[in-house]
Amino acid sequence: MAIHNETGKWGEELAALYLTRLGYNIMERNWRSGHREIDLIALDPDKYTIVFVEVKTRSSDALAQPEDAVDHDKIKNLGIAASHYVTVNDLTNRLRFDIVSVIGHNAQDAVIRHTADAFNPGLG
Repeated sequence: MAIHNETGKWGEELAALYLTRLGYNIMERNWRSGHREIDLIALDPDKYTIVFVEVKTRSSDALAQPEDAVDHDKIKNLGIAASHYVTVNDLTNRLRFDIVSVIGHNAQDAVIRHTADAFNPGLG
């Protein structure tokens, strides 16, 4: 596995642990709709809001903030995948799109930033 893939998997695991500690219930990891993928799908601590989470992991934020990598095309693809997830599971819950950024090399020095309601892909 390429180093960037290993880093991404590590960041997703750390993000899932972080959200779980905050009271979120991780429902899905790496959920796919065709070639589109949603990193994490979680139930908010309010027990009603479904949260689609994009995780961005970087060893450093010296050049750019990890969340800046969530561009228009990524938002569009996340929206399409989320719409498919909602349809397949016949959901009527409130929906939200969050970004969790993980910066660092190991769990001890990692900085985790959670941006709730980071974007709206314009579903429906």
